[in-house]
Amino acid sequence: MTKSTLIDKLNWRYATKKMDPAKPVEQDKVDQIVEAVRMTPTSSGTQPFELFVVTNPDIRAQIRPHAWDQAQITEGSHLLVFAAWDNYSADRIDAVTQQMTDERGEIPMLNQYYENLKANYLPRDEQVNHDHAARQAYIALGFAMAAAAELDVDCCPMEGFDPAKVDEILGLSEKGLRSVVLLPLGYRQEDADWLLPMKKVRKSKETFVTEIA
Repeated sequence: MTKSTLIDKLNWRYATKKMDPAKPVEQDKVDQIVEAVRMTPTSSGTQPFELFVVTNPDIRAQIRPHAWDQAQITEGSHLLVFAAWDNYSADRIDAVTQQMTDERGEIPMLNQYYENLKANYLPRDEQVNHDHAARQAYIALGFAMAAAAELDVDCCPMEGFDPAKVDEILGLSEKGLRSVVLLPLGYRQEDADWLLPMKKVRKSKETFVTEIA
């Protein structure tokens, strides 16, 4: 049986609670994690979110009090902020269509597909559309975490923050974006993290997976 090294890396990773501020993540590793986010598949290829890579210590210090004072935000070297579109619009979907055409050539079926997409998405409630965009950002979060693990970079996904405050600090509202999840990157401080020695706990395959043949 072929053994996946990815599974070993996923066993290695954990939601790091104490990061070493003296050990910044190397830029080439950050670049690869960001590229994994960029390469994430999204519904209809719309990529309805943006990624903000925050290294500025003052800005991270401003965010920390609005994220339950979680230390990883300032002790890690990079803070990834996943910000989803506040809504789908004709302009945003047309931009996707135009890029597809520019890079693949004129494909009538493609144009019709995105016209149908507009017909379905644009009449929907703004919150429904934002929630859909946010789910795409969460797919990217998973890719980022897997890429970080592969590179032996620690991280900790965070929903525990005030999105409105983060949006204000980063000026997201005027960009038509809303923050949905944070991901600090850094390196674990092995002698100070209470979670590190603890056994990883997951449901057993028998209780978690149902096979339908």
